[in-house]
Amino acid sequence: MRAVIQEAYGSADVLHLKAVKRPTPADDEVLIRVRAAAVTPSDCAFRKGDPFATRLFNGLRRPKFTPGDLLAGEVEQVGKSVTMFKVGDRVFGSAGPKFGAHAEYKCLSEHGALARLPDDMSFEEGVAVCDGGMTALHFLREAAALRPGQTLLVNGASGSVGAAAIQLGKHFGAMVTGVCGRTNVGLVRSLGADEIIDYTTTDFTRTGATYDVIFDAVGKSTFGKCRASLTPKGTYLTTEPSLRGLVLTAWTAKSWGKKARVVFAWLSQSKEKVMKLRELWQVGAYTPVIDSVQPIERVADAHRLCRTRA
Repeated sequence: MRAVIQEAYGSADVLHLKAVKRPTPADDEVLIRVRAAAVTPSDCAFRKGDPFATRLFNGLRRPKFTPGDLLAGEVEQVGKSVTMFKVGDRVFGSAGPKFGAHAEYKCLSEHGALARLPDDMSFEEGVAVCDGGMTALHFLREAAALRPGQTLLVNGASGSVGAAAIQLGKHFGAMVTGVCGRTNVGLVRSLGADEIIDYTTTDFTRTGATYDVIFDAVGKSTFGKCRASLTPKGTYLTTEPSLRGLVLTAWTAKSWGKKARVVFAWLSQSKEKVMKLRELWQVGAYTPVIDSVQPIERVADAHRLCRTRA
């Protein structure tokens, strides 16, 4: 089979296709013929090894692994103890911290973050539902414990995580403000945002408005800059795993006031989260935005495109 291999940190040029041995499922695993996988800002960060914290998972100086977290495909073989899936099932989910989704085949545990794909959902839609949705669900539901009637600001509202956060925020009953560029105002409005701030003309931290939760879905701001825009017990969330952010997370956790939270959402992916996202899609509460579809041979181009959209 073919798989994307990364043997160095750097630009998209470090990625290349290579013929490797097709994996064999363990007793509790299924072998998935991958039909679609996602390239996300997180994939780009792990490819570059920046922030440095990403290197803790793939090697401090030199990685050697097949990237890719989110996938959708068909079960081609099952281990002898598997009971949840059968050959031919259409499935979608996450490869988790072991990665490996950017390949033609991938083995995953039946107990992992994997679920059946609805009959009317395409492979591309299945991947897109998890892309952004998995992160937004964890940040808003677990990290922020978002409640009905609260106010939520999403910075980077037009990206995959931001678009999911807008929709999930509304589903959880919050009043949602989206921050995006002028060209994406229509998209963010269509996602259900109650208010929209164009960052090219307005700095949301200087409007005087305060929010119960500020979710920086693109890692472009800081707790310090946003602190005055939080309510007295407000929470600042960021997807950027910087050392400063991790220290602030630990420091403010002991405070009764404003808090900063950095979470490695991809470390807490689960079957329950995949099934919850499937449910939200089926009832129309969450519709993912697909930027483009590329063949595996153009994975480097997909990385370049991903960064231009971030």
